[in-house]
Amino acid sequence: MADTAGTRRPGRRLEHPRAGEIRVDAVLHALADPVRLRIVRDLADGHEDMACIAFALPVSKSTSTHHFRVLREAGIIRQYYEGTSRMSRLRTEDLETRMPGLLGAVLNAALLAEREDAAAVPAPSDGER
Repeated sequence: MADTAGTRRPGRRLEHPRAGEIRVDAVLHALADPVRLRIVRDLADGHEDMACIAFALPVSKSTSTHHFRVLREAGIIRQYYEGTSRMSRLRTEDLETRMPGLLGAVLNAALLAEREDAAAVPAPSDGER
């Protein structure tokens, strides 16, 4: 059974899977999307709690809401309300307990892929500058 994150007002609760309910197939599915992986990378880069509006995502507000919901329902992030802002936090401890090393491996692979992509882009020639 899912639990809810704390809020101060009724009707402002968000469903989250309990740590023991987090499934590897849901986590891998959620992390396979580049926008969702970008959200997770931003949270992992030292931004412990971030408001959803703080992410510079290349998608509409409704699409970003969908991506945050997929991450929350997979158990990758925990969301809660702080005033009128919906805050997101990476569930690192829960994921590490449930699937040791998985999140770190995915984040490292994403970083390596980004570096390889950057190295593959040719530098502009003198005539293009």
